[in-house]
Amino acid sequence: MVRLPLTVEEVERGQRLGALLRRARGGRSMLDIALDARVSPETLRKIETGRVATPAFPTIAAIAEVLGLSLDAVWAEVNQPERGAEPISSDHDARERLAS
Repeated sequence: MVRLPLTVEEVERGQRLGALLRRARGGRSMLDIALDARVSPETLRKIETGRVATPAFPTIAAIAEVLGLSLDAVWAEVNQPERGAEPISSDHDARERLAS
């Protein structure tokens, strides 16, 4: 299977995810969190450092649960719009922008 290169957006999302997990982990050891989430410490390290920018959903769900993070909070933080980007408030607005 050939993997396509990651987009800049995917890399940036992975970096935001890693930063969020590091902040949420606080002073707890990476080893303890990884073992509690039933993932390898190496996997957690790679996610936290952004080396794995698109981890599997079950992996993130398990880590988020151990850290007490809701998946909604993770999604909101990781998918922050870029600064200066205008948010699209609805499908109707998006269609209007595309039409003009």
